[in-house]
Formats: sequence, C-alpha cells, structure tokens
Amino acid sequence: MRIQDFQRRIEQIYFARDSARGLAGTHMWFCEEVGELTRALRRGQKPELEGEFADVLAWLATLASIAGVDLERAALTKYERGCPRCTQAPCACA
Repeated sequence: MRIQDFQRRIEQIYFARDSARGLAGTHMWFCEEVGELTRALRRGQKPELEGEFADVLAWLATLASIAGVDLERAALTKYERGCPRCTQAPCACA
C-alpha cells in the first residue's frame, strides 16, 4: 500500500470524527499515541510495537489530512534526493 492509499483509507475511517475534533484536539491524540510507542520501545515490548507504530502512522495521516497535506507528496518532495541537507543516501552530514 502506498502512503497516499493509506492516508485515503484513514480518511475513510476517521476523517469526519477527527476533523470535527480539529487539528489541536487531534494533535493531542497523536501525541498520546507517540507516548504509547515510546513506552513500548523503552520497555522492549516487541509484541506491542507493530500496533503502536501503525497507530502513530494513522494519527499522522489524519493530521496531514486535516491540514490539507498529501503525506506521500510531502515525503517525496523532501526526501527523494536523499538527505535534505547534503542530498546523499546514506546521509553524509557531519
């Protein structure tokens, strides 16, 4: 699944509710999910990691949708040439 397809799927499932909550309220939910991912990483909870990464990606996608950002296009625009600073892959920045 492409990033754009994933973003559209998350819109189908959650956009009405998330957009009604607004950008600030949805951002707070995103931060909570990042916190859950952080806890799972710190505790070495491998079984939970896959779900937590998926949740963070879903909340990021819904934030992008509310803000009117095509997440796939944004990622490609910034990173398709490599590191945004040195344009190398892998990054050669000091």
